[in-house]
Amino acid sequence: MRRVAIFLLFHAAFPQAAWAQSPAGSHPHNVVLFVADGLRSAMVNPQNAPEMAALRAQGVDFRNSHSMFPTFTMPNSSAMASGHYLGDTGIFSNTLYAGFAVKAAGGTVTPFIENDAVLAELDEHFGGNFSDETAIVKAARDAGLGTALIGKVGPTLLFDHAGRDSATIVFDDATGTPSGVVLPPAITEALAAANLAAAAPGRGDNGKAGDFKTPGTTVANVTQQDYFADVATKVVLPLLKAKGAPFLLVFWSRDPDGSQHNQGDSLGQVVPGINGPTSLAAIRNADSDLAKIRAALAQLDLADSTDVIVTADHGFSTISRESRSSGAAKASYADVKPGMLPPGFVAIDLANALGMPLFDPNNSNAPVGAGSHPKSGNALLGSDANAPDLAVAANGGSDLVYLLKRDQALAARIVKALSEQDYVSGLFVDSALGKIPGTLPLESVNLKGAALTPLPSIVVNFRTHAEGCDIPTNCQVEIADTGLQQGQGMHGSFGRGDTFNFTAAAGPDFKQGFIDPAPVSNADVGRTIAHILKLEIPAKGMLAGRVMIEAMPGGKVPPFVAKTLRSAPGINGLRTILNYQLVGATRYFDAAGFPGRTLGLNAAAPAKPPPPKK
Repeated sequence: MRRVAIFLLFHAAFPQAAWAQSPAGSHPHNVVLFVADGLRSAMVNPQNAPEMAALRAQGVDFRNSHSMFPTFTMPNSSAMASGHYLGDTGIFSNTLYAGFAVKAAGGTVTPFIENDAVLAELDEHFGGNFSDETAIVKAARDAGLGTALIGKVGPTLLFDHAGRDSATIVFDDATGTPSGVVLPPAITEALAAANLAAAAPGRGDNGKAGDFKTPGTTVANVTQQDYFADVATKVVLPLLKAKGAPFLLVFWSRDPDGSQHNQGDSLGQVVPGINGPTSLAAIRNADSDLAKIRAALAQLDLADSTDVIVTADHGFSTISRESRSSGAAKASYADVKPGMLPPGFVAIDLANALGMPLFDPNNSNAPVGAGSHPKSGNALLGSDANAPDLAVAANGGSDLVYLLKRDQALAARIVKALSEQDYVSGLFVDSALGKIPGTLPLESVNLKGAALTPLPSIVVNFRTHAEGCDIPTNCQVEIADTGLQQGQGMHGSFGRGDTFNFTAAAGPDFKQGFIDPAPVSNADVGRTIAHILKLEIPAKGMLAGRVMIEAMPGGKVPPFVAKTLRSAPGINGLRTILNYQLVGATRYFDAAGFPGRTLGLNAAAPAKPPPPKK
């Protein structure tokens, strides 16, 4: 009876679409994009994630999958949402230098953008769409398709962030709060009919990260995700079916990411790190949500007409906070274990090396004195906090440095200072600042394109290695500029443990039992969804992914080749080396950094890959 009520409620608010009148087979299939945030590809097996393993075996196994670099959530969401690399979307990390004081982020110029209100302010500042490229969900709703976004705040809304008052259904952490997207009456009535609240629950104990003396959480994000799964299966999918048009549903699972970040299984120790019981429970939690959605598709007679694409935004690593070279690690702080790197260690070390005052943009630009560190790791350096020489956006496994006065001599000094630190593994520099030995240009990793947001001058990659298991990408350890503790979880680096995300797909538009050897990326996911839904989306930038046509019936595996790019030698002979693959002109980034400091980096010439299977 509840589903009948929901059907009637939806039809009262949304008239039946023209798609429903079309002859059979003339319109595209439905698409469900399920994103398991922070899921390492090699962690998926019948024991850890039986539903994902089964879907991969039934459909397409993308064994050569890639995250965008920097390997953070919002950049990768932007790639999936638009089909473009970060140089076009301008979403370079989870924390950016915005170029203006963002009120929704407490007035800082370095906002953390996993926040609906922050996204709204960025859109307003940058002409209505700060990522500039058209999102696939917007294109789908403009074409008359049903559209819905459910899950983690920030990356979920990014799929239609400029259309808050549109017909797209949006549920995330902010639902039911002033900063959340307002639900239309038909949806709130459908929630009531299904006995579901109109406000999303919080994370509870799962949101507790602990501190350097206190372990973090030991529970997965079950309560919040049970709510989102119920919303998807009991309300949204029935409503989308009732609309009578093809639909696109994005479900962004916070787990395993949130639990891996905050887990308290390994305080101060890199083993088991993110391979303890809490992290495994988080993987099972995401897998359970996928199983619920697939079961609902079957119950609603939608399984045969729906493609299900499962991917992750990035892989994951265990945090190390150890450095022998860092002056920041030698100082004492009230909230940092002695001898460990504090939040903002890059900014502190740069301030010392350059002889510049240090200010905290997340604390009203207050000076950062001895024995202190920037509150969130972000910093402004220079004699005047209101007109600084540079800004540092701390993010985790990599940081962004912005030279606000475009000083080439200062850029060279920064590169020298960073190259002397043992926690650094590779530097990427804006080519407009000149060729600096030991670095590669931003263009080499598709970070310079048509973006509207300020372009980072230098991207700093941190050291990675493997410890504690037989599969290196499952136990990557990385230096991280974060407030979390050694032994907890992070991502963002150019190690293969962070770039190797899980991707699989099954449904009427995909082959069955097919292993795809070709490289694919999150930008390809966005392009492929647009292809399936027959969406024509104009591009503003040139840094786009490709359609994964080889995974579809009749499609052939494209030729692909492995490449290595090396910088000129810099300080102490250090070179930034990039391993990548090519399909035509489309680049896929495996690993990069200084030799011996990045997991998965092959500093020698790459072996010729085997010929592609047909």
